[in-house]
Amino acid sequence: LKVYMLLRNLSSAFSICSPKVCIVGSGPAGFYTAQHLIKARQDVEVDIYERLPVPFGLVRFGVAPDHPEVKNVINTFTLTARNSRCSFYGNVNVGKDVSIEELQQAYHAVVLSYGAEGNRRMGVPGEDLAGVYSAKDFVGWYNGLPSCQELSPDLNCETAVILGQGNVALDVARILLAPTDILKKTDITQPALEALVQSQVRRVLIVGRRGPMQVACTIKEFREMVNLPDTRPEMMADDFEGVKEALKDLPRPRKRLTELMMKTALEIPSEKEQERQSKASRVWAFRFLRSPIEILANPDNSRTVGIRLAVNRLEGSGDGARAVPTGEVEDVTCGLLISSIGYKSLPIDPSVPFDSHKAIVPNNMGRVQHTAGLYCSGWLKTGPTGVIATTMNNSFDTARSVVEDMESGTVDVSAARPGSQSISGLLEERGVKPVTFSNWEKIDSLEMSRGEASGKPREKLLTVEEMLQVARK
Repeated sequence: LKVYMLLRNLSSAFSICSPKVCIVGSGPAGFYTAQHLIKARQDVEVDIYERLPVPFGLVRFGVAPDHPEVKNVINTFTLTARNSRCSFYGNVNVGKDVSIEELQQAYHAVVLSYGAEGNRRMGVPGEDLAGVYSAKDFVGWYNGLPSCQELSPDLNCETAVILGQGNVALDVARILLAPTDILKKTDITQPALEALVQSQVRRVLIVGRRGPMQVACTIKEFREMVNLPDTRPEMMADDFEGVKEALKDLPRPRKRLTELMMKTALEIPSEKEQERQSKASRVWAFRFLRSPIEILANPDNSRTVGIRLAVNRLEGSGDGARAVPTGEVEDVTCGLLISSIGYKSLPIDPSVPFDSHKAIVPNNMGRVQHTAGLYCSGWLKTGPTGVIATTMNNSFDTARSVVEDMESGTVDVSAARPGSQSISGLLEERGVKPVTFSNWEKIDSLEMSRGEASGKPREKLLTVEEMLQVARK
């Protein structure tokens, strides 16, 4: 017994002296930062705080339902969360339930990885009309984000316009046009699936302010549009004038994408492809060199019936080319308008510096300016750019900065910090009950079995109340 007590005391003494890091946000940035910290230092303890009862952020709520392979990173994140030196605390709203300053007192280092939950506004008249949605909210609706479940978009129109030509814009276009037989085998939410079955949308225009050589999507996403069953592309040949001559100077990924767009717009398809396209009941098209000026309303000003676009020309070339209005305008009739011009980070706490123009926390290699021991990773650090692999690399960089600062003494890890012990006490006093990772696994298990019953990989719980009920059983 004496030996046992001695070992126990030793182990608790060891844990008291171990560096304690807190991560705010459990999306890819949060989990990749945690993964790297645990690997880099054998003594570090990491606690991840998440506002929702469920982890994984945009992997769960942002990745398109028909891209299940992208969600495989969840397996890696689960291994990290199950590590004995990592703890997950869901249902904790940092900035409201507990302040950043309280976290800084409890931990040696605090890493902010809470992503970009705001929308960039278009800044044009009519953007608050019924029938106008942000892509972030629309994606959240079909992916089961609790705050977007009241959206119930009206799909009772023939034409939808999507502003923006990045991967998210193409995800939205694909979901609007994909045969529902394909979607019903994914983890799309049941209410969204039912709405899409009834949808009248037959034509989707994907609008960009610049030209074909500046589109922000990847070739994989564009190819998926080209091959989408029961649809045909309507690209305009005029958009590609002079593009062939500029191809040789383009970097390889951009060159391949531009060649595929040109082929789609200019070449006569094979006989088999012509036959497929002639039977298609739905149409999609890219529209280049167009910027929104105004969302047009019906006579009683209650909902959108179209959009007025400025016709642009390009000044300069390549990625640096600027769109300049020509003075010409074009009206497009549509009953559904989705703005996919970017996500935006929001400030979390007055004590944290925030650049509202760039919508990021000002930082150097993830170190928050003028605040020792405070860091950021993911979109909060860089702005909303890149794919999951980009976020992985930028999170690893932040984790390296944390480890370097511990080793150089910039972050003093010699003095013990209480970590989750003191935060748990504060949360209890405030009536906040965190959801642990094993609580989340109950939600996960129920969602999987509900999905299995209807031939889907999972059927998500759609409200925080339901999630908490299952977690606490």
